[in-house]
Parts: sequence; C-alpha cells; structure tokens
Amino acid sequence: MVVTEDIEVPSWDLYELSIPVTVFGKPQPDLADPWYDLRLCGTGDRSSDSTGSAGAAPGFGLRTPYGLEDLVGADTVIVPSVPDPCVEEGVPLTPRLIGALRRAHEAGARMVALCTGAFALAEAGLLDGRRATAHWMHTVQLRYPKVRVDDSVLYVDDGDVLTSAGMTAGLDLCLHLVRRDLGAHVANQLARRMVVPAHRPGGQAQFIDLSVPGTDDEGLAPVLEWAQARLDQPLTIEDLARRAAVSPRTFYRRLRQATGTTPLRWLLNQRLGRAQSLLESTDLPVERIAQLSGLGTANNLRHHFLKHIGVAPTDYRRAFPQQPQAGLPH
Repeated sequence: MVVTEDIEVPSWDLYELSIPVTVFGKPQPDLADPWYDLRLCGTGDRSSDSTGSAGAAPGFGLRTPYGLEDLVGADTVIVPSVPDPCVEEGVPLTPRLIGALRRAHEAGARMVALCTGAFALAEAGLLDGRRATAHWMHTVQLRYPKVRVDDSVLYVDDGDVLTSAGMTAGLDLCLHLVRRDLGAHVANQLARRMVVPAHRPGGQAQFIDLSVPGTDDEGLAPVLEWAQARLDQPLTIEDLARRAAVSPRTFYRRLRQATGTTPLRWLLNQRLGRAQSLLESTDLPVERIAQLSGLGTANNLRHHFLKHIGVAPTDYRRAFPQQPQAGLPH
C-alpha cells in the first residue's frame, strides 16, 4: 500500500510517489511471479467525486478506490511524503491518517517512509526508540524526543520500520526492499532495467552543504571571511582569536553561540567544503586538492572524507559532473 496525505498531489511531491509506483506497480513476471500488488490509498472520502481538498497546492489529481481503512491487512505500507506545512510550520497531520498507520503497524504491516513521510511515522509514534532518517534539509525539524535521527545515511532499515532520505534515496530504499523480499539477483536486474545502480556507496552526507550558516555577529563575520580566503594555510584558534582581537576562550564562546559549532569543527567543515568544490569543478589530483583545502596530504583528505562524508574523494568526484570554474589554482 502507498498512502498519500491527500489525493491532490503537488507536482514537486510526485517524484517520491512515483518511485514506489515504478518499483512495485509494474509486474515483472520474468523476475518474480507473483510480483507486488500495489494499491494507492488516499485520505479522502472514496465516495466523493473530488480528487483533492479545497486549497490544495496545484498539481495532479489522482483517483483511487482505496482509502485508509485498506491499510489494515497490507504487508507493507509506504508513506512517500507529507505536505510541506506539516514539516515547515508544524501543521498537524490528520488524526485519521495517524490512527490508520498505527492500526496497520499493530496488524503486522512493515512501515516505510520516503523523505518527509518519516514525519507521519514519527507522529504516529512508530519511530519511538528507533534510528531514522529523512532528507538532510528536513532532519532539523524531525526532532521528536524519542527518535534517533541520522542525517548521514541514504536509508535506515530497522526491521519492520524503514525510512529514507529524500529524492533518489527513496529509490535506494525501494530497491533494498526488493533485495530483502526477492533476493539480490532480482533487485540487481530491476536496477539494470531502471538504469540505476543497484547500490550506491556512501550516504547522504556527501550531498550536505557543510558550510556553516552566516552569523549576525558583525565582529565575527570579517574574521570568518578572512579565514575562508586562507584555507590552504595553517590556521589555529589563536590565529582567529587574534584576528578578532579577543581571547581564544572568548572567540570559542562567540563562535559556538553564533554558529552552533566549535572553531576546529568550523575550520574542518570549511576545508571539506573547499575540497568538495574542487573535486566537483576541477580535474586536479587529490594530492593537490588536499593542499589547497588545507588538509595537507591525500591520506588525510581521504580519512576525513570517509569519516564525515561517507565516501572516498574519488567516489565523490564520480558522483558529480564537473562544472569548471574560472580562476581556480593549478
């Protein structure tokens, strides 16, 4: 079962909805017979002629004979997304949806959320005490007290409850479900037909913007800009504090208050961000990129990439087409 919060689907949510429809909705008798029996379940009244609620965002209207009461009895329930206001403004999800998800889980259904669908599972209490993920741009809002949020992975398999990051990570999770249910050979063949990798290395950490948000502290901003222009040079907390004309302890406190991170972590994030940019936009050797980003050696660069981004620099470079930039050093 794939359940949508509203049968009127905004065009920007269609991708997450189309993924399970593509993976599970088209029979593949030469790979496995029977295949999955996919049913799209809406939250609206099935007897109504309307395909959406008043004021719904413009998109595509979908008609389905299945409603929330059909979730009970499903082997797997997938929530592809929830409306943006439920994520960004904290607008509550409909009690009917939350109740239906709880009943489906109690009846033994495997619960799956793609991207912001995790908010529905969290609201239903199905992520309590579990590790879960969502798109890295939304994990800050996914701060339910009992949920262990991990924004570094493409998906989390916690047995009977699974969650994925956004966009194409939903496809990674759906192929993982096929692999669990029907075996690696079937999942690999299906991935080949969809012209996608059967398994992607690393996690969504490689797509996160590591640069720290700007600060309103007018005294710190020039210092941080000064440091960003000198990432290829050795920099210490003392150097930054001296530039700000404050003690190292005061600088540490002010930067932590303004950005939520420590000076050393701020510097490391800037260096990694610089290395990411060079890997994306140049064909410079990894050794040279390590020098220009201030990470010293290729081994040190690889160490930090694997630890904080989840992939090796060479794998990261292959994931991004080069977009040359003028004025880059050689």
